[in-house]
Amino acid sequence: MSMLSGQRRRAPAPRLKQAPSPTAFRAAGTGLHFQIAGVDAEATAEGALWIESARTLVVSDLHFEKGSSFALRGQMLPPYDTRATLQRLTALFARLRPDTVISLGDSFHDRGGPGRMDAGDVATLRAMTAAADWVWIEGNHDREAPIWLGGRAMETIAFGDLVLRHEPKAGDARGEIAGHLHPCAKVSARGRAVRARCFATDGERLVMPAFGAYTGGLNVRDAAFAVVFPAGCVALMLGRTRVFAAPFSRQNPDLV
Repeated sequence: MSMLSGQRRRAPAPRLKQAPSPTAFRAAGTGLHFQIAGVDAEATAEGALWIESARTLVVSDLHFEKGSSFALRGQMLPPYDTRATLQRLTALFARLRPDTVISLGDSFHDRGGPGRMDAGDVATLRAMTAAADWVWIEGNHDREAPIWLGGRAMETIAFGDLVLRHEPKAGDARGEIAGHLHPCAKVSARGRAVRARCFATDGERLVMPAFGAYTGGLNVRDAAFAVVFPAGCVALMLGRTRVFAAPFSRQNPDLV
């Protein structure tokens, strides 16, 4: 209550954080450099996150053995998704040589996935889990991480100002890196619509794209992202050869 006017002042409405401008992103070869809660990171063209200061590679939603899972239910898909996903991952692993790899949950499409994995694919995966500190984050598809393939299992992991988990929390969660939502973005370019997987970020937190070969995507303009990014986000879209930053103003819902 103001002692001078005798009138109650109306509290100002809270300000929503604004998504960062695309100028906050800097090209790094085929990827983009940017910051998450002040931590330098690179969004790679393959759809992984590289934190060079920690020599840490982050991937999300690999969904190994999704094709064989569908086959068990009578929906026949070419059974090469695990091999295709592993080939992209091993190439990235060989190029960056990380000390730590964090797989942000839903690494396998179901609990039986590890047991259906081809022996050659098992050997490829084990070679990577033996060469780095490999962390399996628990997901909603794989509550029990396949530690017999190497690595260790955790529900969440934190280092510095970052916290990594599978499902993003609603509300403010500065420094969070999560997956689960499989973000995609749709923009118009040169008279046609382009829809692609993307990283979604407001500079304070990040939702990772799904890395798996058979994973779909949810548009970042969907209501599910509004609880994570109330003021919108920048979509770091995965092109054929590099990553592009699409501000909120350029993003379209799927019905457009």
